[in-house]
Amino acid sequence: MRKIITLFLACLITNCLQAQNDTIRHEVLLETDSGNIVIALYNETPLHRDNFLKLVKSGAYNGVLFHRVIKDFMVQTGDLGSRKAKPGQQLGDTPETYSIPAEICYPKLIHRRGAVAAARESDEVNPERKSSASQFYIVWGIKYSDSQLDWAQERLNVYTGGAVQMTPEIRDIYKQQGGTPHLDGHYTVFGELLEGFEVVDKIRKALVDENSRPLTDIHIKRATIIK
Repeated sequence: MRKIITLFLACLITNCLQAQNDTIRHEVLLETDSGNIVIALYNETPLHRDNFLKLVKSGAYNGVLFHRVIKDFMVQTGDLGSRKAKPGQQLGDTPETYSIPAEICYPKLIHRRGAVAAARESDEVNPERKSSASQFYIVWGIKYSDSQLDWAQERLNVYTGGAVQMTPEIRDIYKQQGGTPHLDGHYTVFGELLEGFEVVDKIRKALVDENSRPLTDIHIKRATIIK
């Protein structure tokens, strides 16, 4: 177990040191049916940053749906097969031709409210925790009490072998700002929300079906790089 934890920590450190010397902190505008969202991409996660910019430049996100919305958790989009989805069709499993190596940079990048992170398949089929080629989510979460943070830490102990421990500073962030701390250390956070918290708040409150898909389609009408 000690070797596993040591290897996990080494991977976290390596991922944080792999940032390219890109002096620009790129920003992307998502124009949605519910309003505009601006996100910043982290240079600490260069593979995810460059992949996201590539998809935006190609127009890949234009017309895709927010296909999974959980009110006190997150809003998810990026299924490239969702553009032509029929009403009620279950989404999220459109085949992808590649994945992105995990770039987990904990404790610098955490799942605080407004964090942008990559979706992925479960550990059972994806033990390396590689990210989806295109699907991502924007964190909402809740503001945690100390007892709830203790529960989240127990989950982290299971999922990360005890390697991810919340510091007092991180606990304060989750108590004051909110988020989803139980995802730290095993999903890649690669950006953050700069503008549009009220838009995400609106999307997260949408009425959804049994698969958490909004009953009324919510599109990314257009994604553009603005910086």
